[in-house]
Amino acid sequence: MAKRKVFFCLFSSLLVLFLRSVSAEDDHEDKQVYIVYLGALPSREDYTPMSDHMSILQEVTGESSIENRMVRSYKRSFNGFAARLTESERNILAGMERVVSVFPSRKLKLQTTSSWNFMGLKESRKTRRNPSIESDTIIGVIDTGIYPESDSFSDQGFGPPPKKWKGTCAGGKNFTCNNKIIGARDYMSKSKKNTSARDYFGHGTHAASTAAGNAVANTNFYGLGNGTARGGVPAARIAVYRVCDDKGCDGEAMLSAFDDAIADGVDVITISIVLDNIPTFNQDPIAIGGFHAMAKGILTVNAAGNDGPKISTVTSTAPWVFSVAASVTNRAFLAKVVLGDGKILVGRSVNTYDLNGTKYPLVYGKSAALSTCSLDKARLCEPKCLDRKLVKGKIVLCDSREGPIEAQKLGAVGSIVKNSEPDHAFIRSFPVSFLSSDDYKSLLSYINSTKHPKATILKSEEISNQTAPLVVSFSSRGPSTIVSDILKPDITAPGVEILAAYSPDSSPTESELDTRHVKFSVMSGTSMACPHVAGVAAYVKTFHPKWSPSMIQSAIMTTAWPMNASGPGFVSTEFAYGSGHVNPIAAINPGLVYELTTADYIAFLCGLNYTIEDLRIISGDNITCTKELSKTLSRNLNYPTMSAKVSGTRPFNVTFQRTVTNVGMKNSTYKAKVVTSPGSKLRIKVLPPVLSMKSMNEKKSFMVKISGDRIGTQQPVSANLIWFDGTHNVRSPIVVYAMS
Repeated sequence: MAKRKVFFCLFSSLLVLFLRSVSAEDDHEDKQVYIVYLGALPSREDYTPMSDHMSILQEVTGESSIENRMVRSYKRSFNGFAARLTESERNILAGMERVVSVFPSRKLKLQTTSSWNFMGLKESRKTRRNPSIESDTIIGVIDTGIYPESDSFSDQGFGPPPKKWKGTCAGGKNFTCNNKIIGARDYMSKSKKNTSARDYFGHGTHAASTAAGNAVANTNFYGLGNGTARGGVPAARIAVYRVCDDKGCDGEAMLSAFDDAIADGVDVITISIVLDNIPTFNQDPIAIGGFHAMAKGILTVNAAGNDGPKISTVTSTAPWVFSVAASVTNRAFLAKVVLGDGKILVGRSVNTYDLNGTKYPLVYGKSAALSTCSLDKARLCEPKCLDRKLVKGKIVLCDSREGPIEAQKLGAVGSIVKNSEPDHAFIRSFPVSFLSSDDYKSLLSYINSTKHPKATILKSEEISNQTAPLVVSFSSRGPSTIVSDILKPDITAPGVEILAAYSPDSSPTESELDTRHVKFSVMSGTSMACPHVAGVAAYVKTFHPKWSPSMIQSAIMTTAWPMNASGPGFVSTEFAYGSGHVNPIAAINPGLVYELTTADYIAFLCGLNYTIEDLRIISGDNITCTKELSKTLSRNLNYPTMSAKVSGTRPFNVTFQRTVTNVGMKNSTYKAKVVTSPGSKLRIKVLPPVLSMKSMNEKKSFMVKISGDRIGTQQPVSANLIWFDGTHNVRSPIVVYAMS
């Protein structure tokens, strides 16, 4: 351990000296306050947080006196500090093994869709916008439909639809379009007489308003998250394509929606839908539809899936589809449990019910089991396993998230749940709090040691969550099982406890026991993260209308906030967050982009040995793979990230070939910086190490050569390549991994 610490310090010091020698301009970079999150506090008694924080800051800045740098030290509930840093210093910190994430400190005011403020895309007039172009931008939402009467979709102040719009309003008899919702189509109704694009579930409405909803003041969910709800591009138009009903979403309906959306003239497609399995591209309607959209200049943004934290669960794997993971924001909803002895346990929940402080008897599901049911099922509170007489009027402890539904049916006044994923909250239709495993054990201990155990559940409150951004546990992870050398998901965005417009035709929980009907609701999932990135893509397009989908995707990926592994194995590495956390303001000025054409994707598919028939299914064209194209390596696709699967038992040599396009300034010179994680032992060479751009849209190619010794199969090794010209930091994660 001592040797490792010495190596870490020596490596970090040498890294700082190297980066300073590469670019003297760093000394003149503007400084801003960043929060450096280090995770949980070490348990050892000799650890002094403040001293450690100062040591890290001195090491990175090279300054012995850091009074003007250190802003705040976090040392009570979690480990970290806030400091004034340059962009280069932030990148160095983000690459350190100990650092979980580094993100800007912003003046925050808790709002309903606080996610946009958290990302820096504020409602303030200081935020750059192109109103006229934004008003001509159309987002296609392929989902469960939309609730057209929502204030989020009012057309007050909107002019007629853009001239490029070629769609129609076929939303049905009870559906009216306007100058905000300019198009609607339904693919699920069996009868033309009953066709409707109306959203009866809330999911599509929530997604549409997150991406492009109007600014609506004084919105909340029963008092929680009060503020202004708005989308990323509130002046943009929305076209709706309903492909889901209560039985699910049909693949053919999705392809029909893609077909219409492309022809209708949308600019960006957001689709918060994933498949149950992980299909090959020629069997994936989203990959197929997305390929056609890409060929017509339309970017498709897709949710990564909610099957995490297991690895290789990401379902959106096509490189021409922008795959989005979900992360927490700077806000969290908590629901406290007060025990009979006065002890307070803090759980996660969006609980809008108030028990007025009254303490009710506690009963564990296992202790209320019917004789016809096993104790194992009873502790989970499974259907037909609990005795109504032992449950009614009590607060029931359940070992599963779905348990409270059965407890409520039997007359329980509330429920406390063992939560294996305490990083996000759920909504239930009566008082519920989800406790971490440790707090749940404390609760069981209280019950077992008390003759008449009682407790109450308090109404939820919101707090500022300074550990953000971190990828949420349910977000699907890579590596991709379809293409091992393409890093997926691509990026992460807010997807936890997002409050946005909702359909009053559905309850917030979709439970038959829930009689509430709301216009705004809280939802979590990669389904919520996806429209955030779609909104950002539309925002970037308003500044660069002629950019291709790959250019927009590259701009968003290479300017993302750096994140770092926060745990062992694959689940907390780049396979969770891709290139990092989306940063809308930086994305409009990336400096360089990695551009791809339809021909590049065809060559990529040829290299995967797709047949002529398969290629035609995906692209729609008759294409023949030449011998040369069939030799194409997927790792050489001109992608903004670099990933390679290697043998974990022997040394490796890997080469990536890339080409960047100058979209920054003419007569600019970019120098390569390589930031490796301490202890990774990767040997990386960039050739050439300097790119001189004489004109706009000029292209330059380079190679990245990587070598290393056996890496094993437990943890990927990674680094970051940063092209720096004194203004722009064009960052590409590099990941090398092996799997058993």
